[in-house]
Amino acid sequence: MTESTDHLQTDIERRLAVALPDVELLACEPVAAGRLRLTIDHPDGVDLALCERVTKALPDLRAEYALEVSSPGPERPLTKPDHFRRYLGRQARVRTRQPRDGHRSFTGELVGASEDEVTVAVLTRGGPEGVTPQWGVVSIPYSEIHRGNLVAGEGGKR
Repeated sequence: MTESTDHLQTDIERRLAVALPDVELLACEPVAAGRLRLTIDHPDGVDLALCERVTKALPDLRAEYALEVSSPGPERPLTKPDHFRRYLGRQARVRTRQPRDGHRSFTGELVGASEDEVTVAVLTRGGPEGVTPQWGVVSIPYSEIHRGNLVAGEGGKR
């Protein structure tokens, strides 16, 4: 996210906390000029009626942007330390802003999440043919994460 999108997300979170306190804004992404995609979540799930309530709770924002409000779906975004902690034991993909050890994408089981970093158990590629891949652990500071999300269809532990 850019600094202006961060500010916008913070503003929307503040508004929703007052109007719809059980709604969590997971992501605020510009998808085209004058169009914003808001990804929301709710303890009871997200349906069309909730998306409509969120849209109606942001009237001045609707004057400036066309809003797309949607559920997180099976590949739920992970944007805050609490999100990573809530889904420990699940499979996730974490993409970094810059390469780490030659990689920018790490997919594996979430095994730890502090206030500063997330830890992922990833399957490392084997070396020469015939070498068995090994599980390794990588810790990634949140400041280095470009994007994180659950991986659909891989809810179990390794």
